[in-house]
Amino acid sequence: MPTRSRGTHRKSLRLADYDYAQVGAYFVTIVIDQRRCLFGTVADEKLLLNTFGCMAQAAWAELPKHFPQCELDAFVVMPNHIHGIVHIAVGAQHAAPLHDTGSSRPRVKAGSLGAIVRSFKSAVTKHYNEKCAAPGSVLWQRNYYEHVIRDEVSLQRIQEYITTNPARWSVDSENPYATSPEPADIWRNSHPAAVGAQHAAPLQGDNRRGSIANAYFSK
Repeated sequence: MPTRSRGTHRKSLRLADYDYAQVGAYFVTIVIDQRRCLFGTVADEKLLLNTFGCMAQAAWAELPKHFPQCELDAFVVMPNHIHGIVHIAVGAQHAAPLHDTGSSRPRVKAGSLGAIVRSFKSAVTKHYNEKCAAPGSVLWQRNYYEHVIRDEVSLQRIQEYITTNPARWSVDSENPYATSPEPADIWRNSHPAAVGAQHAAPLQGDNRRGSIANAYFSK
């Protein structure tokens, strides 16, 4: 049975006293446990998703059906992680995390970013374990990474980072075979205005929707 990565017991990456259910935009990265490449491969800078990668893509697309105030933006499934932007509108609510029956897990606020991420991780894990006949096995790293997007400039920068991710797989910090990986937060360092997770102001304009990320998905 797969074992948990060494990062299982690291401290929370969440901002202290920040309400992740409030209106705003969030850049999320979720990584497979031990950085195993289970979702597909990248060839000639094109992403080739396998069955599990397609399941992850479908589970992400389903989120607004369960979180009506959740709007999705740029998104990409990489061989061992996903990147996505989530917009949470005022009054976001959700009855319970999808497929989440683990009583030992900490409670999360309904409609919050944590509830959305937990639903996604739980749904993909459930389908993965059913396909692999491995009930209870670990699929994801325990934690996830998030950045509060504070302005349109940061939003555009992160959208570009997500949609061009497959082209940079050879130097991706999550690629276990990369010989000279980029910094994990290259999207942040490349633009001073994006530094620091801060309060997410409501974002306006056409950049919220219409992501071109799907151009990178193999048919």
